[in-house]
Amino acid sequence: MTDLRFPTALQMMLGLALAEREGVATMSSSQLAEGLGANPSLVRKLLVPLVRAGLVQSFMGKSGGVRLGRPAGEITLRDIYCCVTDGKKLWSARSNVPHRCLVSSNIEHFFDGLADEAEQAMLDTLGRRTLEQSFAELRAMDKARPAKRGPHW
Repeated sequence: MTDLRFPTALQMMLGLALAEREGVATMSSSQLAEGLGANPSLVRKLLVPLVRAGLVQSFMGKSGGVRLGRPAGEITLRDIYCCVTDGKKLWSARSNVPHRCLVSSNIEHFFDGLADEAEQAMLDTLGRRTLEQSFAELRAMDKARPAKRGPHW
């Protein structure tokens, strides 16, 4: 099953960066959910670890909502990924494989090493890209290929 927490959280964070650039002080979970085509309760669930990590600030009350907790240039995609996946491994080896041959006797240990190496490469890649850089990349894509869009955020 595909884990959609990171792409959803990334889209939320990019939406908050866009809102900030357009002078919108805060956004509600309902506004974020509308932009995602998702349920506001899912958005609120994903916001909890982002707020806890200081990547997002949350304000209560009638004019409350959320906004970026730090400048977009100081938030890496790795920060977002690690926050919302809570240490869950990208891949995990099958366990309880009967040890019948060279492959089955060693596959779990072999695969764990392979998965750790792949995960580290992914984390390194995400750590080199900030939210601000990602937003700039989206803006360049948008200029290169105008498309039908809804609300700005």
